[in-house]
Amino acid sequence: MVRVLRALPVPLALVAMIGLAGAVLGAVYADPLLTRLVLGAAVGSVGVSLAARRLPSWLVAPLSVLALLGYAAVALWFTAQRADLPGSFGTVAADAARNGIPRLLTALIPVEPLPDTVIVPLVAAWLAGLAGAEVGIRSDRVLLGLTAPAGLYAGALYVVGPNADPTPWLTVAFAAAGAMALAAGGRPARLDGGPADPAAELAPGVRAALRARTLAGTALGVVVVLGLAALVAPVVARQVGTTPVDPRRYVQPPQVDSLDENPLIRISGWALNPDQKLLDVATVGSDRPLPAGEPAGTVPPIPAGDDEPEVEEESDVVPPRRIRLAVLGDYDGVTWRVGGTYRNAGRVLPEPESLLGAQAVEQVVQRITIDSLTGRLLPVLPTPREVTGARVAYDQESGTLIQPEGLTTGLSYSVASRVERPDYGLLPSASVPSGDAVARFLRVEPGAPEQMQQLAAQLAEENGSPHARADAIETFIAEHYRLVADAPSGHAYPNLNFFLFGPSNGGGQRGTSEQFAAAFAVLGRMTGLPTRVVVGFQPPAGGGPVRGADALAWPEVLFDDLGWVAFDPLPKPNTRPKPVEQDFKPPPEDPTPPPEEATASPEATPSGTPDPAAASDRDGGLGTPVLVGGGSGGLLLLLAGLATLVVGLRRAQRRRRLAEGAPAQRIAGAWREVTDALRLAGRPVPDHLAATEVAEHARASLPGAAGPGPDAGTTPDRAGGLRPAAPPVDDLAALVNLAAFAPGSATDEQARRAGELAVAYSAGLRADRPWWRRVLWSLHPGPLRWRR
Repeated sequence: MVRVLRALPVPLALVAMIGLAGAVLGAVYADPLLTRLVLGAAVGSVGVSLAARRLPSWLVAPLSVLALLGYAAVALWFTAQRADLPGSFGTVAADAARNGIPRLLTALIPVEPLPDTVIVPLVAAWLAGLAGAEVGIRSDRVLLGLTAPAGLYAGALYVVGPNADPTPWLTVAFAAAGAMALAAGGRPARLDGGPADPAAELAPGVRAALRARTLAGTALGVVVVLGLAALVAPVVARQVGTTPVDPRRYVQPPQVDSLDENPLIRISGWALNPDQKLLDVATVGSDRPLPAGEPAGTVPPIPAGDDEPEVEEESDVVPPRRIRLAVLGDYDGVTWRVGGTYRNAGRVLPEPESLLGAQAVEQVVQRITIDSLTGRLLPVLPTPREVTGARVAYDQESGTLIQPEGLTTGLSYSVASRVERPDYGLLPSASVPSGDAVARFLRVEPGAPEQMQQLAAQLAEENGSPHARADAIETFIAEHYRLVADAPSGHAYPNLNFFLFGPSNGGGQRGTSEQFAAAFAVLGRMTGLPTRVVVGFQPPAGGGPVRGADALAWPEVLFDDLGWVAFDPLPKPNTRPKPVEQDFKPPPEDPTPPPEEATASPEATPSGTPDPAAASDRDGGLGTPVLVGGGSGGLLLLLAGLATLVVGLRRAQRRRRLAEGAPAQRIAGAWREVTDALRLAGRPVPDHLAATEVAEHARASLPGAAGPGPDAGTTPDRAGGLRPAAPPVDDLAALVNLAAFAPGSATDEQARRAGELAVAYSAGLRADRPWWRRVLWSLHPGPLRWRR
């Protein structure tokens, strides 16, 4: 018994050191379950090694791995049931084993203990216990055996990084446990029945020599340790006050494609398919305000398992609330984007990085079932706090949710949301925030059309307070523009300028909620209001199917102490829009001074005889031959002047597009050159095509596009010779997508390359036209006025 008690310090120290590593890692988890699971792994792995101490060493590792599989299966089943994850246990376990490391490093902090976020720490803790027990206990190499728990502890510190408060007492406890193991290992009491001290059986002389060598080795070790401490201590001391490296910076979080980064462009497609069923919504239970004293983060329980929730009767519900699909806060003059960083999240979501003051809130639970809605964006009622039935990733700043695996028909999940109830009576006197925290919501990119700036200045000049400016913009847009379902998609500066000021009989002053919301948001930023655009759905009262006609976009303005307040710039039903010119009065241009009146009398001819023209004028007018000749010459001069003007303006337009502005703007200009060339060639681009589809359309419009031949790099010209073929625009389409969805990453070299591709393609397309078409190509004024 004494020998057994003397042998316990090393196993206990191993268990304690591994458990402390779990405590360090548990600092970034939402609850202590991870720490308990790691401690259980430490006890299990060390216990298996102790129980199998009499078996051959080669048999211990397989037995321990089998025990690890059993323990891991129980832990994964428990965490999956606890989080109510969808899918079978085999699917969940396989997904956890496959994605454990990336999910752990991309999970939103605090991390919820899920199968994929506990599997890696659990396995690492078990293997550290196995290695430490086999090396430190069975082989009596305690110092070497402690390297495995030490490596686990260091790994836990690295994974936590700067995301938790420092806990030096854990490190002190870890060092103390290691020192206890080393001290106990100096006088081992073997558990296999052998003598506690093998040196006791040796002769006295040999024993003395052995002890002398031991003392010498100990002294040398102390000297080495002290020397290393003297060398390493200053380096370690300098690192005490520095911020640890976050390993998450090296791991790419879940990504979304262009349609999910900017779902605003999907509004027009849904509007054209108003009967398409996208999802079903049912409200579970009753809305209730939070009782006094209940924390704002409290969420009501969500019915779990297969129990069908009771849905509210229509008479019991409040007016329907809009379901949010995505929040778009970044605008670069071409496209609105979410601009979020999605982190894998558990069932309970953290508080959003809100800029709000204290708000009255209600708790609402909804059951949402996906039908034909595609993509990764997860529709929810803002602001979600708990999600069951779907694996999610979360952008904490905007509150946008995605399902990384993508939406599938039949996916059903429940969402508990915190619905804020701001006091709208405070709006007239509310101010708007400023500074770095809201800079992205105030940014107006260069290149805004002059007319938009004039309209914004007019609305701001007439309305002083932030709410008055927002209300004026809302009223102006609602009263002067028409909501239609067949308006093409687009919300770049040129699109919005055409929407606001284009001729009403030529497609202008009409749009979907995409243009209404985007125009409000841009005009709001021009007047100093922090704005963003939200894409979502208006479900029917009492719940039910949500169809394409229910999709819409709306703008929001951020107010101090009130948060994001939604505005509705859509026109009221059954109202006729007022003419824009009636209320928009741009500053008058400087008047042109009238020409000076001719006062000189007709001059005589050098011969002294009267000028015939002057004589005719005195007689009552020009003669018929002079009138005809002068009129024809003036008409020809006028036409030549107009042609010269168009050619000059076209060249200036191309120069502006390809040589002026940021790289992203120049790439967009090159793309407009290509689309204008296709339109001039009689092959206009349909509005619904994406960039890659436009590239395919452009490739099919090239001469000889039927397929590659022996002269694939050349094209027969009209004279029968060969000329270089126009290049396809696939590379240009890739640059357009880069500029649209990652504008800051476009380079000058890429913009130059885009311009070269656009010019070469346009020239190749033009060269295949008849001579008279090539002349009209250069003189056509369309590119100067076409909507882009």
